[in-house]
Amino acid sequence: MQTEAHVYALAIAASTLLAFYPFLIVMLSFTRDVLHSKPAQDAIYLAIGDFFAGESGAFLVRNLQPYLVPKLHITSMLLLLVTANGIFEPLEVALNRAWGVAENRSYIKNQLIALGLIFACGLLALLSLVLTGVNGAWMSEALGSHQKLAQWTAQLIFKLAALPISMFALFLIYWLLPNRPIQAARVAPVAIFVGLALEALKYVNLLIAPLLAAKLKNEYEIFRHSVTILLWSFIASMIVLAGAHWTARHGAGDPLS
Repeated sequence: MQTEAHVYALAIAASTLLAFYPFLIVMLSFTRDVLHSKPAQDAIYLAIGDFFAGESGAFLVRNLQPYLVPKLHITSMLLLLVTANGIFEPLEVALNRAWGVAENRSYIKNQLIALGLIFACGLLALLSLVLTGVNGAWMSEALGSHQKLAQWTAQLIFKLAALPISMFALFLIYWLLPNRPIQAARVAPVAIFVGLALEALKYVNLLIAPLLAAKLKNEYEIFRHSVTILLWSFIASMIVLAGAHWTARHGAGDPLS
């Protein structure tokens, strides 16, 4: 509830907004041009709909169709790395603050750690999409004409693949990003709990999406979808930081263990 936490969360959310579209474009072009996997592309659209309910999800899917996504270029990859790296700067400072670490890493060291985490989290996201795509394609073929059942099954497969992978990505962030040694066993439970909390946040989004969409359209009009991403990223960041704060304050043993 301290003021700094809101400042950190807003900085993380702003960086997420900057990295969001480059990340999706790279993932879509990679699955199309490198993996040549239509089911993996469909899994990305399924993920977008899972994270963003209602009009915002439909808008994103509509404007990220394959014919609108450019071919995979090294410049796109570099843009993703630069923008995504920005997420880990305020996140490291916030985690250091939670753990009582007085000194942050140098900018170069932070960028190197961030680069490793970006590749790790990107590969985990790709693994989740490939697993969802392959299993979803197999289930669609098996279920045949039962379209609604096939869609429900694909959604279930996505959640079964994505949730543990998201928890593992959170574990890596909690474990590796603070500028001090942390026992893996100490942050593993909170990574699981925060992963479940972020999953529950999606259902809150589903419940209030119509009301929120109407409100944001009134206030922000053409910027409403960007504001939606920013708002939910801010709330998710607060949950992630709350998990780190709780672990640092309530963990057992030596405070540096």
